[in-house]
Amino acid sequence: MANIAEQRIRREFKEVVKSDEVAACNIRVELVNDTYTHLRGEIMGPPDTPYEGGRFQLEIKIPETYPFNPPLVKFLTKIWHPNISSVTGAICLDILKDQWAAAMTLRTVLLSLQALLAAAEPDDPQDAVVAQQYKEHYEIFRRTALHWTSTFANGPKKDKDYDDKVTSLINMGFEEHKARVALSTNQWDLTRAAEYCLS
Repeated sequence: MANIAEQRIRREFKEVVKSDEVAACNIRVELVNDTYTHLRGEIMGPPDTPYEGGRFQLEIKIPETYPFNPPLVKFLTKIWHPNISSVTGAICLDILKDQWAAAMTLRTVLLSLQALLAAAEPDDPQDAVVAQQYKEHYEIFRRTALHWTSTFANGPKKDKDYDDKVTSLINMGFEEHKARVALSTNQWDLTRAAEYCLS
């Protein structure tokens, strides 16, 4: 790793670890394999959102061109959000692309990602299916996001109705994750979800 990148990320890593503001927001970061080029972050879902109480793991890779180029960040925890791929965890956030500036830091990235969970941008989506649901069926989107938070991010709230529908598809012989995705993308309509699984 280029020397400038490593010096900078070491300093920023310490800043995040010691920051009272970051700790208050329930954000953590740790090294993977004792290297500053590969980090794992964790953000808590913000209050008054469907992600509240969930713990979301992030993979953070630092390029040799850092800080002149942004870190490569993706969600490892599955999440139902218009700006985050429900399949790959890829994130659509301007500061991770063309709006990055060398003055930005790891702290900026982590706090911005937590803010994104509280303020989705459905008109600039990473996941078109989720964005469409967000705009056209907001209550179903909210319940689906809660369900995914409870299932994948240890969120506190369970939705028995949605859990029962997943179980119904499993009992029909479909794999659990495929059943959950089919229901989530088909507004939790059991018949349409079963057809989706068969297609």
